[in-house]
Amino acid sequence: QVQLVESGGGLVQPGGSLRLSCTASGSIFSIYSMGWYRQTPGKQRELVATIISGGTANYADSAKGRFTISRDNAKKTVYLQMNNLKPEDTAVYYCKRTYPLPQYWGQGTQVTVSS
Repeated sequence: QVQLVESGGGLVQPGGSLRLSCTASGSIFSIYSMGWYRQTPGKQRELVATIISGGTANYADSAKGRFTISRDNAKKTVYLQMNNLKPEDTAVYYCKRTYPLPQYWGQGTQVTVSS
């Protein structure tokens, strides 16, 4: 069983920044592929960004140029730096271990972008 604990959400004004963190249990975090997803009421959960063990990252079009996913294997943590936030970024953000199987989800952290 792997536990993922997100933190760093909150209320921010449009144009502001937040950094989300997701810390994992387990002893082999370095091989995990991780992702950040988000969900708003009534909509399906959508991919924001992913990062594989070697550090290669991929982003949804909505995140490109504004968000950066990174990882610190020593801290067993994956980050999502979000800049120039927009009201449409408001959502619950979840981290996920996508590899190896089985996949695991964190509990989510709320991000609200509002003036």
